[in-house]
Amino acid sequence: MKESTKYRPCVGISVINKEGKILIAMRKDIPGAWQMPQGGIESGEEAEDAAFRELEEETGISRDKVSLISSTSDWLMYDYPSNLPLKHTRSYKGQQQKWFLMSFLGKDEDINILTKEPEFSEWRWALPSEVISLIIPFKKQVYTQVFSFFNLL
Repeated sequence: MKESTKYRPCVGISVINKEGKILIAMRKDIPGAWQMPQGGIESGEEAEDAAFRELEEETGISRDKVSLISSTSDWLMYDYPSNLPLKHTRSYKGQQQKWFLMSFLGKDEDINILTKEPEFSEWRWALPSEVISLIIPFKKQVYTQVFSFFNLL
């Protein structure tokens, strides 16, 4: 991880199904904002462990329902827009993320966004090119880098 207190250390997870589609979900706090699961790395936590934890916390997908394929070699960074209404924008300039590609081994019924603290209002599977077109603009560059790294575009 790059040493910077200005960027929140996070993980992102690209979950791909047998049809080559990616799991995306719409944020509850920003209607119309689709994204892949992601979240912060807790103090002392390894990035890979954070990825599995965040995936389950946000989508209900347990570790036994996915298989880790790969992870980005570098940390990818983006800045928050100045008008973003999220709590993290008060403490950080943006996020630095390690991304993980996971193959979905379960069934759609294993996905449950009505978790203990729901972050999403709906979810769907989308082709990588469709994901890029649906993602909020300030994340497009990182998503394009992620999909290029994983050879999904």
